[in-house]
Amino acid sequence: MAARGVFITFEGGDGSGKSTQIQSVREWFESRGREVIVTREPGGTELGTEIRRLVQNGPEDVDARTEALLYAADRAYHVATVIRPALERGAVVLGDRYIDSSLAYQGAARSLGVDEIASLSAWATQGLYPSLTFLLDLPPEVGARRRTDAPDRMERESMDFHERVRHQYLRLADAEPERIVVIDAVGTVDEVFSEIRGVLVERFEGGVATIDEAVDAPSGATTPSQEPDSRPSDDTRTSPAPASTEALPASQAKASAPRTGSGEQRSSRKPATMVGALGESQGALWDE
Repeated sequence: MAARGVFITFEGGDGSGKSTQIQSVREWFESRGREVIVTREPGGTELGTEIRRLVQNGPEDVDARTEALLYAADRAYHVATVIRPALERGAVVLGDRYIDSSLAYQGAARSLGVDEIASLSAWATQGLYPSLTFLLDLPPEVGARRRTDAPDRMERESMDFHERVRHQYLRLADAEPERIVVIDAVGTVDEVFSEIRGVLVERFEGGVATIDEAVDAPSGATTPSQEPDSRPSDDTRTSPAPASTEALPASQAKASAPRTGSGEQRSSRKPATMVGALGESQGALWDE
């Protein structure tokens, strides 16, 4: 039986260690005989590399809508020329950022509207969503301390901006617990990968579904209140509507901000290693 394509994305704020963990996941899949494509947004194509330069190091007067449209253009080309062809030949695609980044950065932090950015991204990608997303979560001030290079235009934004990004990521995870697995990224590289590896084993080797047995998700959109199929889908997954920053119940609004400390201390949130696979609500990860 021919292997099915697998699309996994990695999200999180700056300094969360996505690139390092992607390489470990790449080795995990390659050791099992899979072709693996590692890519990123923006920058996964020649066109994307130029867009990345313009967005991150271009003019300071690039407005929020222009920024969102540039990311959408990159994503459309990236999906058409890299991601979808790789999935169709049965490869595992590991993406450093995807639609969730636009929802958090442009939709929430830039105040363009999460629903509006979701619609734009769905149109640009023709509805292509990952079957699994690792959200590497850590306080923005910790990520800033990990920075070794000069900050780009996005990294120079205020701490409040980066807090809004983090909060929206966690809202998305709460809305889609089956797809988005929150990983505490404050620990060491090995500790973080241990969490990720546990999810990979559960999803692809532990009886939930093997890589080759992944099936298409239903064509209808899944809502957070529905019981999703516990099996990962392939490259044609349909995502539920994103969690809008305005849509939080009043009972959650007060508790939406995760605790942040001045040092690299572990979050008081409980670990999320198997949350998506076991079906437990991830609301408890950040509602306190």
